[in-house]
Order: sequence, then structure tokens, then C-alpha cells
Amino acid sequence: MALVSPLPDEPSAAEVLRARYTSRLPEHLTDLAGPAHGTVALPLHVVWSGLRSFDLDRPRSRMSLYRTVLAEGQREDLTAFLHSDLLLAQWPVLRTLISRTIRDVWESRFTDLAARASIAA
Repeated sequence: MALVSPLPDEPSAAEVLRARYTSRLPEHLTDLAGPAHGTVALPLHVVWSGLRSFDLDRPRSRMSLYRTVLAEGQREDLTAFLHSDLLLAQWPVLRTLISRTIRDVWESRFTDLAARASIAA
């Protein structure tokens, strides 16, 4: 069986993934105007199996929601379900629970997140 090599101009899987997450980013962290308290039910296009309802007043539940929305949400989901103050507050821990690609994309765009990461280190 012959091996098929990628075309020279074809982007790597990592580049494709990075571009996908970058295209979803809001312009500013303040665009993240989701709820700060209460229960949030995510739509099926964000979480298609398992738990869909999250209590923002419970730290573990809130962290699960943020991990899910960062990984699976589109730009509209990010702005509708994430809150900028909560994201900043939990970023030092949250950044260790998400993929390196997501972490790098967010910290590259938003210096406030990168600063939180360096303070926690």
C-alpha cells in the first residue's frame, strides 16, 4: 500500500484547529456577557450527550460549563454563555483543564488572560 503524503501547501491538523478556535473568539473579553449566577442549559449543538444543565453558583459545575463552551461553542455561544469576570477569575485553573490549542489561542488574543496565567504560575 502506498503512503499518501500531504500536499506542500496543505495546513497541518494543528493549524486547522488553531484557525477554527481563533475564528470563534469574541473581539473583546467584555463581549462575554453571559450569566454570572443561576442555572444554564446548553443547547444540543454545544453539548450533545451527557449533562446539559449547569449551576453557575457551584464552582465545579461552572468550570464544566466553561470547559464545554470553550471547546465546542461557536462565537455566539461564547458571548451568550460565558461571563468575562468569571472567565478571568477561574482562568488560572481553567487553563489547565482545556486543550493547549484553546489555551494558546485565548491567551494570545487576550493579554488579561495571559497575565492571570503568569500570576498563578
